[in-house]
Amino acid sequence: MAKDFYKILGIDRKATDDEIKKAYRKLALKYHPDKNKSPQAEERFKEIAEAYEVLSDKKKRDIFDKYGEDGLKGGQPGPDGHSQPGAYSYQFHGDPRATFAQFFGSSDPFSVFFGSGDTVFTNEVFSNADNNDLFGGGGMAFGNSPMGAFRSQSFNAQAPSRKRQQQQDPPIEHDLYVTLEEVDKGCTKKMKISRMAMSQAGPHKEEKVLSITVKPGWKAGTKITFPKEGDAAPNKIPADIIFIIRDKPHSQFKREGIDLKYTAQVSLKQALCGAPVSVPTLQGDRIPVNTNNEIIKPTTTRRISGRGLPVPKEPSRRGDLIVSFDIKFPDSLPPSLRNQLAELLPN
Repeated sequence: MAKDFYKILGIDRKATDDEIKKAYRKLALKYHPDKNKSPQAEERFKEIAEAYEVLSDKKKRDIFDKYGEDGLKGGQPGPDGHSQPGAYSYQFHGDPRATFAQFFGSSDPFSVFFGSGDTVFTNEVFSNADNNDLFGGGGMAFGNSPMGAFRSQSFNAQAPSRKRQQQQDPPIEHDLYVTLEEVDKGCTKKMKISRMAMSQAGPHKEEKVLSITVKPGWKAGTKITFPKEGDAAPNKIPADIIFIIRDKPHSQFKREGIDLKYTAQVSLKQALCGAPVSVPTLQGDRIPVNTNNEIIKPTTTRRISGRGLPVPKEPSRRGDLIVSFDIKFPDSLPPSLRNQLAELLPN
């Protein structure tokens, strides 16, 4: 049965653009599946979105007025009464939530009233307040979780009760990546957030900068909590915002607790005959490791005391720098050299 988009929106065929928008707004909020739990809500929500997309577009509406739903699907008749080749064809994309989000500017317009945890991190984290360590930040919207690091809550309307108690939404979590150099010395990061605030004039968006002090030696997984810095809403306690320390991959070192691991590249000759190896440190200097008169094996390690990361609660103490070795074997040997080695090396 052909659809009547005017009937779906409950409007007259002569309805103005404003009347179409008003009808869609009212019905979309009424039948949104996250608010309306009736079995028919999902399908009704989809029909409303399709009707709005057709009637809010002048070209689609003109074709629908002349030829109905079949006309939108390429069924406009030509002079001979048959469908015209290459005729206009429209098919609903099938995602009513996308239509909803585009119309309201957010997939969760209820957040103003029900506090859905929609705090947006509008800017990247700045390293040591000098804006030179940008990495991708991102906002949060209902139903989405960018970078895998954000969590937001869906609609949280509560059933009416005699005594309404304030509730707090779960915390909003964001990964904060720091370099090993920053962990070594400590640093300050700054995050600009955009959040919903309440005032006598009503709800409004505001921006705020949160200053995060990363102390020397802090472990990956350390959490820094800013209480009640999430969206404000009536009868809701703003959510806490939590930053979780994460290690940025390093080109030379790997952290293991307060120790650092470094792999030195040595040739087969160095491994067999011994040679001084220069090892870099996180502080920028280099330390010679002498392996003369010693054969370096794949399992050989050297421990340089006190050149790891600070102990978090006692920064004057440090872990160690542990050096392992990667022995580079030649791809081939001349026959004469192979024969010499066969004679010289023990079985």
